[in-house]
Amino acid sequence: MKLALLGCGTVGSEVVRLLHEQAADLTARVGEPLEIAGIAVRRPDRDRSDLPVSSDLFTTDAHALITRDDVDVVVEVIGGIEPARSWITTALRAGKDVVTANKALLAEDGAALYDAAGEGGADLYYEASVAGAIPLLRPLRESLHGDSVRLVMGIVNGTTNYILSRMSDTGSGFAESLQEAGDLGYAEADPTADVEGFDAAAKAAILASLAFHTRVTAADVYREGITDVTAADVASAAEMGCVVKLLCIASRDADGVSVRVHPAMIPVRHPLASVGGAYNAVFIQAEAAGELMFYGAGAGGTPTASAVLGDLVAVARRRRSGAAAHTTSAYADLPVRRMGDVVTRYHVSLDVDDEPGVLAAVASVFAAHRVSMRTVRQFGRGDEAVLVAVTHTATDAQLSATVDDLVELPSVRRVASVMRVEGET
Repeated sequence: MKLALLGCGTVGSEVVRLLHEQAADLTARVGEPLEIAGIAVRRPDRDRSDLPVSSDLFTTDAHALITRDDVDVVVEVIGGIEPARSWITTALRAGKDVVTANKALLAEDGAALYDAAGEGGADLYYEASVAGAIPLLRPLRESLHGDSVRLVMGIVNGTTNYILSRMSDTGSGFAESLQEAGDLGYAEADPTADVEGFDAAAKAAILASLAFHTRVTAADVYREGITDVTAADVASAAEMGCVVKLLCIASRDADGVSVRVHPAMIPVRHPLASVGGAYNAVFIQAEAAGELMFYGAGAGGTPTASAVLGDLVAVARRRRSGAAAHTTSAYADLPVRRMGDVVTRYHVSLDVDDEPGVLAAVASVFAAHRVSMRTVRQFGRGDEAVLVAVTHTATDAQLSATVDDLVELPSVRRVASVMRVEGET
């Protein structure tokens, strides 16, 4: 079975190595050898003598490679939207199965790829697009297909989890922890996609689409990053018995689905609270299966390549058996709810004047918007007076209106932070 590989960077080179090192085992699992027919790259003359393949396999003409009659499967690991979208669409319409790790493309235009796969009778596999080597998407697509998933909540970005873990462990601020993440190779030179939540939002769209049988795009995902998380937020969470994590949360109820990415406090007793460093984990609640947890390395060349090879074996065995290609399941077609309708709890920190009547004034604003306060604490004196309120559940719209009115109180100098509290009722 012949493969066309698009891209030979960090992930692509590991795919080549694993195909070589595990050739005998892969042949036994599939029933025939997996052979690389060609590798499309931008710079074919680059020194790749460390890879166990002939230099003759490298080409700059990806279109010619994927349209060759002898190519059965296309593996795309270049990332980005174009030209990946055009190449994948061409391959699928030509009946060639595709394995991809391209979360951004799947989240933006997955529907078009599924349609192309349907036209060509081909398969589209993308286990490597979310959480690296963690076997997550296949269980959602296959193992839980007979169940009803209600909640998918996880840590799906290793860079932000490392930063927040360091802030929690050392008391350092965001900038210092980001610098350390960069020095250790966890953060890119431009970390915007990670720290602003774009990477996690793309993964959230993919997870929600599979879990709820509804097409969800990255544009449907409410997104906040971690750049405004302070050492004070992390310390306040610790005082509540919580930790701060950047969470991807997709939930379903009778009114539709909500999909969001934002920092949140979660209780230390929650399974996700103990996930530290650059690791990923996803917590799932299903009606029949109950609570499930998937944990492991979420990024890196080797873990991602491992997921790619898992998909390759699945695709190759399906082709060899002559079974029909999988079809995407979007039958539910549920509406995506507005963020303002989402219900959760909140931690609100206010810098206030140290004078009588402040608490009563603040409490009256919460009451006016029907947001019930679970606890209220005041810290400091004089110019350092801080009032912290933790609410019972309320909609995001209610909380936003409350914050808007709190800012107008003469006794409130500023709203220092607002953070959602997840993982408990």
